[in-house]
Amino acid sequence: NLSLTIMKKSVKLYTPENMLEAFYHAIHTNTLNRLHIPHSSVFYVRAAIEAKTGKRYTLKHVENAMKHEGMLDDV
Repeated sequence: NLSLTIMKKSVKLYTPENMLEAFYHAIHTNTLNRLHIPHSSVFYVRAAIEAKTGKRYTLKHVENAMKHEGMLDDV
């Protein structure tokens, strides 16, 4: 009888554009600890960019740009 041990990895799942749906799905599947939720400032900056330019960037794109500019800690 061969026993295999599978180690759980803590993998952060990036938040999709529909935050509420992703949140409830993570609760339902018991994966809330793996869900990445960006800082609230990312949502505000994205909304401001969209209001000014009419272009809607992904949360990941805005968060990465903010980290690159030193506006967010690299967590």
